[in-house]
Amino acid sequence: MNPTLKPSSSFSLYVHLPWCKVKCPYCDFNSHAANSIPAERYLSALLADLDRELPRIWGRRVQTIFIGGGTPSLFPPEIIDRLLSEIRARLRPLPGLEVTLEANPGAIEAASFRAFREAGVTRLSLGIQSFNDVFLQRLGRIHDAAAAHRAVELAIAAEFESYNLDLIFALPGQDLAAARSDLQTALDYAPPHLSLYQLTLEEGTPFASHPPANLPDNDQAADMENALRQQLQEAGLPRYEISAHALPGQRCQHNRNYWLYGDYLGIGAGAHGKITLPEGIWRSRKPSRPESYMADALSDADAIGDYKPVLVADRPFEFMLNALRLTSGFPMGLFPERTGLSWPMIQLQIRQAARDGLVEIKGETLRPTALGLNFYNDLCARFVP
Repeated sequence: MNPTLKPSSSFSLYVHLPWCKVKCPYCDFNSHAANSIPAERYLSALLADLDRELPRIWGRRVQTIFIGGGTPSLFPPEIIDRLLSEIRARLRPLPGLEVTLEANPGAIEAASFRAFREAGVTRLSLGIQSFNDVFLQRLGRIHDAAAAHRAVELAIAAEFESYNLDLIFALPGQDLAAARSDLQTALDYAPPHLSLYQLTLEEGTPFASHPPANLPDNDQAADMENALRQQLQEAGLPRYEISAHALPGQRCQHNRNYWLYGDYLGIGAGAHGKITLPEGIWRSRKPSRPESYMADALSDADAIGDYKPVLVADRPFEFMLNALRLTSGFPMGLFPERTGLSWPMIQLQIRQAARDGLVEIKGETLRPTALGLNFYNDLCARFVP
């Protein structure tokens, strides 16, 4: 039996721009190194992709747009301006539309920050990763510490409504003192949002096949993370999600929609989407290779990419994999609302997780405990069908 569903009350758009100057050896995202970018052709493909998707989302109002990559800031501001104008012409934006653009601290992109702001980008996400030249080199980044500082300064000067700094810890040869120093450099800018990630060796990346020397072990990385999270808390940036910290009112609404199992449309090479229709929840994935994506999008095909239903048995795991990332948890009524399933379907797993100290219920809210966040993968595995 497939329960009747209704679209979620929240709806977002993700746009993937897949090119970088150089692909970092730790990155497993769908990104491709390129000396030149076919910006005009890719823009046409994105709009053709969006036009095909409109019948599935007709009448829905978009509350957030996230332009990710790759390095979207490599695209000329005029292309981003036209992209956002064409999106607004096709989708009705809600008041206060959040528009995020990912950027890297390269001199060419950073000089365009104000133009991106004028094009309608309200939130910039900067892939700083480190302010230390030694660690940037070990990560294979093409920018140096001076460029990182300059990028933050230009982002502040451009007066975005918000901005985010990405940092990575547990770097090759990094100890706790060096990690704390790196974070403090970021905090000295008083960022409204900061995302903190541990370096992981993702399958299929150069780092996975040839791990860098002197990586901190698991215990060292755990001690580092605990200290850094505490440092962020003391600086007034409380943790609201496994990897994200923000000032009050500065949380990323686009990502929050993912975590609360909201609906989102994905356009662009390799973009994923999730759309709820009365007959079920559907996931989409567009062709990963940019040339294949553009050829398909600009063809006469009725649809591009793959569309697959989320099986009823898989919905509890999908929901929990997202919602249990939030430190504040979620209202328990959201589970039946977003999955079409009844709460008793997961009651046994919840009871066992609570007994083991991984989750707690307060009123009508379920949230992970500190232990549950530390053992997030084990907690979510309890909901695998």
